[in-house]
Amino acid sequence: MSKKVSYLLGIAITIILGTFLYLKFCCNCCDKTTTDDAPKIVSPAVQEPNFVPFVLNGSGIEYQTHDNLKFLKNSAILVMPVSDSVTTGIEKLKAFLSSNPKQKVTITGYATSDEKNTTTFENLGLARANDVKNYFVSKGMSENQFNTKGEIIDKWKMNADTLLGPANYSFEAIDSTATTDEWSALRDKINADPLILHFNTNQSRLTLSDAEKEKITAITQYLEHVKVAVVLAVGHSDNVGNRDSNIILGQKRADFSKNYLSKNGIDAARIETQSKGPDDPIGDNNTSEGKAENRRTVITIK
Repeated sequence: MSKKVSYLLGIAITIILGTFLYLKFCCNCCDKTTTDDAPKIVSPAVQEPNFVPFVLNGSGIEYQTHDNLKFLKNSAILVMPVSDSVTTGIEKLKAFLSSNPKQKVTITGYATSDEKNTTTFENLGLARANDVKNYFVSKGMSENQFNTKGEIIDKWKMNADTLLGPANYSFEAIDSTATTDEWSALRDKINADPLILHFNTNQSRLTLSDAEKEKITAITQYLEHVKVAVVLAVGHSDNVGNRDSNIILGQKRADFSKNYLSKNGIDAARIETQSKGPDDPIGDNNTSEGKAENRRTVITIK
């Protein structure tokens, strides 16, 4: 083999070997660099908007705004002032109900299971619904165009210690099929097992049980539908002391109960008070237990 051929063959082998080594090592290195060093694309986290819209949606009315009515945690009192956008919606609701007297709105109030109910209502959600109703009525709407309900749920959207819009509004025509007999039956039920508020000696403080709160709810429901109805609160005492003093004490208890009920959804103008002092005992005044039973106010439908 001549030197020239050997030289050319050496060049060819060098080219082939160089190409093989380049493909094996350099390209793998490039691929690895591309894979490892290329910037990773991360999808941005989608943040849930921190608001609950105020929505009025019925046949003939449609309004929505991102702001809403608000309640502090554990409270049944609306946070004031109400925003302009919500006020606009309330004015639209007022005009709608005024033009449609057969329409009724059911307000469902919500409360979370970890909140405390310190009201006389069956639950905090119902207390909130009632406060919303009272606010609407204060703006000129008719009380008899509202129903109230309350629900306890696991959680609700909050901003710090404030619940955002824990209420819902559903629209329906007023049911004119409810008979007088149905409301008479409710009145009879209320009076057959009346709300009785007990007091300590010479005191007018009271704490309501769940059963007593349910009775107040029934009374409120009756008053909402029977507009001429009146609540009667009769105060009683034991026989300790003279009769005149006990008559005064019974009246104070009746007046205290009236004030207490009026703060929790019953119109004070529809509550009458009386005192029977020690004259109508239900317990034995010779025992401490009997005296405790006699220190009471009895709430009925007149």
